[in-house]
Amino acid sequence: MEVHRLAVAGRQAEIARDTGARVSLVWLRTSRFAAVEAMATATLTLGPDASAFYQRGWARSSTGRPWLALEDCQQALTRYQQVGDRTGEAATLNNIGRVYDGLGNRQRALDHYHQALPIRREVGDRTGEATTINNIGLVYARLGDRQRAFDYYHQALSIRREIGDRTGEAVTLNNIGRVYDRLGDWQRALDHYHQALPIRREVGDRTGEATTINNIGGVYARLGDWQQALNHYHQALLVTREVGNRAGEAATLNNIGYVYARLGDWQRALDHYHQALPTLQEVGDRAGEAVTLNNIGGVYDRLGDWQQALNHYHQALPTLQEVGDRAGEATMRLNIAVAHRAQGDLDQAIQELEHVVDLHRQIDHPDLIADTTVLEQLRRQRAESGEPT
Repeated sequence: MEVHRLAVAGRQAEIARDTGARVSLVWLRTSRFAAVEAMATATLTLGPDASAFYQRGWARSSTGRPWLALEDCQQALTRYQQVGDRTGEAATLNNIGRVYDGLGNRQRALDHYHQALPIRREVGDRTGEATTINNIGLVYARLGDRQRAFDYYHQALSIRREIGDRTGEAVTLNNIGRVYDRLGDWQRALDHYHQALPIRREVGDRTGEATTINNIGGVYARLGDWQQALNHYHQALLVTREVGNRAGEAATLNNIGYVYARLGDWQRALDHYHQALPTLQEVGDRAGEAVTLNNIGGVYDRLGDWQQALNHYHQALPTLQEVGDRAGEATMRLNIAVAHRAQGDLDQAIQELEHVVDLHRQIDHPDLIADTTVLEQLRRQRAESGEPT
């Protein structure tokens, strides 16, 4: 923007900061992250500024650079606290929580959200309150605690509709759809995604648009409609590349790889997974890295290369434990158990399934009964074979 450029060139700090803050807020809502980063960086050449650090941190987080984002957010937080700006402090705490959630560190995410929430209520920031409540729901969804997720999402949705926050309404509708998706209620999932998508297009939320298109593709994949899944994933991939969202690009490449794996096109599956993996490592998405390692292991599993499968599963497992993803850890251990069973190692398979049952019991997972049944079957099989227990 010309006014901002001239203010920076003329060393007019107040004008540059005010113009940069107002323009960046608009651009952030329309996924113009590279432009926001450039504008904030130019503003910061005139000296430290909480708003510029905050906005650059948001842009960097949204384009898959969490560690740089955390540096900016910490700078912003310190400055907001120094001047007693409670609204800015809460917004920054929320964004720090969002970055940690993206990194898979659920507990640190919750810690920051629960610091932000009472401040947002104290200052009467209803939009911010709904955002933080929504984000807490997102953490619980990722931890597999679906009831808590629903509770927080419906609180957030009610506030967002009450205050007319269309962008936020679409976010929460999308997130509710994801919970139904994970529960296997495909129609309710699609209903919520299709409510969210036109709103995201209406408000110009390109990153959110790609996310919802990606999620619709996921439902079709789980329904076995592979062509519809690929159509939606390729639409999403195009949008993520247009806005420079590296993390979103990697997630979509991973999803395309999954479809090819289900179609039995193992080489295309591995090609897409191996495109996704270095990007996920580059942006620091530990949880996404673990998912992709699991998927690569799954390809080798289906090819009957059990050792390669186990190698990839065991690379992923410590990350899932580190970030506290019990649902993900249970899935990984189940895959490890399947590989050991295929190798004829019932002892190792039973040991892993015991962990799976324990983890699913902790999060009240709907597969708990089925997992327990399989565990008992393996124990009987081992007893019948005469192997030592």
